[in-house]
Amino acid sequence: MAELQKRATLLPYGQQWIDDDDIAAIVDVLKGNYITQGPSIEQFEVAIAEYVGASYAVAFSNGTAALHGACFAAGIGVGDEVITTPITFAASSNCVLYCGGTPVFADIQRDTYNIDPASVNKQITSKTKAIIPVDLTGQPADLDSIMDIARRHNLVVIEDAAHSLGASYRNQKVGAIADMTMFSFHPVKHITTGEGGVIVTNNSEYYQKLLLFRSHGITRDPHQISNNEGPWYYEMQELGYNYRMTDIQAVLGLSQLSKLDSFVARRREIAQQYTEVFQQYTGLVIPYQSLESNSSWHLYVLRFEPEYFTVDRRTIFEQLRQMNIGVNVHYIPVYQQPYYRQNGYHNELHEQAEHYYNTCISIPLFPKMTDQDVKDVIEAIQEVYNMYKKM
Repeated sequence: MAELQKRATLLPYGQQWIDDDDIAAIVDVLKGNYITQGPSIEQFEVAIAEYVGASYAVAFSNGTAALHGACFAAGIGVGDEVITTPITFAASSNCVLYCGGTPVFADIQRDTYNIDPASVNKQITSKTKAIIPVDLTGQPADLDSIMDIARRHNLVVIEDAAHSLGASYRNQKVGAIADMTMFSFHPVKHITTGEGGVIVTNNSEYYQKLLLFRSHGITRDPHQISNNEGPWYYEMQELGYNYRMTDIQAVLGLSQLSKLDSFVARRREIAQQYTEVFQQYTGLVIPYQSLESNSSWHLYVLRFEPEYFTVDRRTIFEQLRQMNIGVNVHYIPVYQQPYYRQNGYHNELHEQAEHYYNTCISIPLFPKMTDQDVKDVIEAIQEVYNMYKKM
């Protein structure tokens, strides 16, 4: 067997892009009076809300904390069920457990890999309180169908848009459609604050609850406290958490936000280059591109249909890693995790989710990739394809 070409260094599947403007913004904050709970946080919240067209935004220390806050604001508690997808990071369902609720998994669509509204319908019971659709890879879920189901059953929709900042659905930016929407600012996402997350909403009641929840359940707002004893007075009205974002994170986010559109444009450019090449290869399934939405391309997922190859997905994955192409798998079905299996999900099985998981590989995609990086990925996939395809 011929030795395959190998890059000199590992090319990760995703990576942040921090420049001198970002660094300068952080330095300015470090030299100022506030490094936490200062004005930069509200400035960042306003900027995010304006970008997506939402009325309110509440920043959190990370995306998981933001989802936890959204579940709290939605009133999810013991005895409540929340329907979500198994093809996601565990936070999308863990946030329900944090509030005492029960995650219920629906299957995914075979083409988009997002939650299947038909499967959601089948999972609804008298205990269902909310739906958490996930915009996998940056492609918005079928929000029209999901919102319609929610309205008919009086459910709250919390969109996990960790992958889809900058995406649009029916010519409307993701973030102003669901009852609440979460964006993540982890380093591999579209913009980064190091760690960080936000909930955007058009609902003023949810907004007030989110503000309380992220800061110990405490308020100093004179319009909300029941017994104002003086300028020092505050009240803890809920059992909240310390989920606050720092000003250091917020100013980095503000600086990054100014580049978001160019970052997304580069992601789309790279995705198009991949698609033009890989659509020619039998047995390789390229990402579905919906006419109703415009993905922000957090991930580019190829599926290797097993009947066309002489080896399994693991062999292909390991071969690409040996070539210093930092492929990954997004995601293992959540219900397969030991914690979930030990807590009643051991008989869970969703046909489309299982098929997707057994065949998917995420290939590198991030704005800082050079044209040579993109070429390296394409050539590596081509080499592995030609080595392992059935004749």
